[in-house]
Amino acid sequence: MTLNELDAFFNAFLKKEDFAGDPSLNGIQIQNSAPDSLPVTKVAFAVDACEATAKAAAAAGAQVLVVHHGLFWGHCQTLTGNFYKRAASFIKNDLALIAYHIPLDANNPYGNNFGLAAALGLENVQPFGYWRGMPIGATGLIPEPVSPDALAASLSKITKTDCRALAFGKPQIQTVGIISGGASDDVDQAIELGLDCYITGEFAHEQYHLAEECGINVISGGHYGTETMGVSLLKEKVEKELGLSTIFIDLPTNL
Repeated sequence: MTLNELDAFFNAFLKKEDFAGDPSLNGIQIQNSAPDSLPVTKVAFAVDACEATAKAAAAAGAQVLVVHHGLFWGHCQTLTGNFYKRAASFIKNDLALIAYHIPLDANNPYGNNFGLAAALGLENVQPFGYWRGMPIGATGLIPEPVSPDALAASLSKITKTDCRALAFGKPQIQTVGIISGGASDDVDQAIELGLDCYITGEFAHEQYHLAEECGINVISGGHYGTETMGVSLLKEKVEKELGLSTIFIDLPTNL
């Protein structure tokens, strides 16, 4: 397995070409010294590409780091200051970087949102929510309705985050919409569909009164916490289907 073969494996189901509006430069962001020939035997996974995760991956003997949040976000970036240190931590260790952003949010079943829906036991799960015209989230039904606090407690066990419920809606929740990360603005899509609860990572002050006035429950599961799901599922897939050694580098931001 080479770097190029590994990225082709990921893109066969993540399909970055279907997310042309995502400026995140999905796929290989930093290659190694021989992407067509250097063997990949160990793959590290993390939510974020940063100096700490790169150094941890290299120290663990990985040849590739796969992340949700890469280094490049669609604009020109000079290799100076702190950004130089980040990039250098990959290049000096001949460590490749692969990143999948929106494709890993949206994928069914390996993405953040469908993964969270499955972990919560939702049924009749369907795509929900659009970002720049691209489907990104998931919605489904809880078989046995639960209170906002009970659903937040269940999510906390999954994300290992202290999840907070804003109980503005029905006392018993059955219909749920999920968009991981910083998708506070998309609560209006959950309101439009008449969902009982909207789950995201970070819920902003600006949407607090909108949610309250529209009577929808909101649960904040943590930006980092809700986006460990996708890379964890990729890790399991690589282990099972490719037989490669893997490691998950857990570096919580508590945000």
